[in-house]
Amino acid sequence: MARTPLPADRDVVVVDAARTPFLKSNGAFAGLMSWELGREAIKGLLARTGLSPRAVDLVVMGTVVQDPRTSNLAREAMLGAGLPHTVPAFTTTLACISANVAATTAAESIQLGRADVAIVGGAESFSDPPIRLSKNLRRALVKSQKVKAPQEYMKILADLSPQDLVPDVPSAAEFSTGLTMGQSCERLAHRVGVSRRESDEWAVRSHVLADQAWKDGRYADEVVPVAVPPAFALVTADDGPRSDSTMETAGKLKPAFDRDFGVVTAASSSFLTDGGSAVLLMSAEKARQLGHKSKAILRDWVYAAGDPLEELLAGPALTIPKILARNNLTARDVGVWEIHEAFAAQVVANLKLLDDQTFLRERVGVDMTIGEIPLERINAWGGSLSLGHPFGATGGRLIATASRRLKATGHRYAVLTGCAAGGHGSAILLENPAAVQ
Repeated sequence: MARTPLPADRDVVVVDAARTPFLKSNGAFAGLMSWELGREAIKGLLARTGLSPRAVDLVVMGTVVQDPRTSNLAREAMLGAGLPHTVPAFTTTLACISANVAATTAAESIQLGRADVAIVGGAESFSDPPIRLSKNLRRALVKSQKVKAPQEYMKILADLSPQDLVPDVPSAAEFSTGLTMGQSCERLAHRVGVSRRESDEWAVRSHVLADQAWKDGRYADEVVPVAVPPAFALVTADDGPRSDSTMETAGKLKPAFDRDFGVVTAASSSFLTDGGSAVLLMSAEKARQLGHKSKAILRDWVYAAGDPLEELLAGPALTIPKILARNNLTARDVGVWEIHEAFAAQVVANLKLLDDQTFLRERVGVDMTIGEIPLERINAWGGSLSLGHPFGATGGRLIATASRRLKATGHRYAVLTGCAAGGHGSAILLENPAAVQ
């Protein structure tokens, strides 16, 4: 279905974005909760833009591993950042594309005239996941609230086994299939024909490009420093990019999920990450009124879903053809690509699927030739494998980086895309305001 253009004053524009450094879990951010990371991103965004907190109409943020104490992370983050309590805020969750959903949900409100200014993004902490008690122990504790005599406590305890005392630790396994993300990646890689060398090359490329981007100052105006209590030491940069990443070192690692025939290793998998992101969206009319320049126009977006067993990580291949077809574009019309890197083999597999005419016609339902995506246009400043992947915040980083790359390169279009648990995918089309003036 082709996209229906909106009045220009209801165009949704990306004004600016900010994120905390993305750090490996159990590092410097280990003492911070997810909402605090979201708070720091929002505070950084407000400080950078000079926007009055009273100008914000809506806050939407994504998260995946929810802490029961702060189930509406967006609300706690925005209150902590000093926004008025009269601003509504809610939290979305769709695995690794949760912040993408947050952004497009707020964008729809802006398009419909129900909001003019929105802050979107997300946050995640894997340093302190909510570890539950076993189901039997939880039931026993509930029953214990009603007992009145010691012997009743003893009866409840007698019904428990040693196994019931073992904590219920969250797993990255897909609920419907029982497979971990890594195992699903191996299935996709084997089916599509991704080699170990191709996987390692992509992983090394991600680290080399991210390291160079940091050295070139590409992230200086995207990442906001965070003072971490109790000493309030200042954290200023991502700790994932490796300057010493080479094919030789990558090749020495054993497969992590399929010991005999696997292509996925620790080096070619995204790591558990703590971090937060925030993006400022406005209607084009409001941005002009407030004197803000737009970095990008949020032009269109597509969501899709596939088989959780065979297509868990095929989200980009399921959505990119649709976003291009809806906007009468080919791959070469897009100058900036930001493809979420859950695994190196996952990115390579999706690029292969996009070149498979049978897959495009029979599975995606589009009769078109995507065209080869020039490698130098994909994740030119590194990706999730090197920069980090705090599930709920990654979409905010993708929007931020794609917008900045559009400005740096002068290209007209950018596409950011990702895969997510459950077999979901997302693709968002950005347009460079300078190219349409």
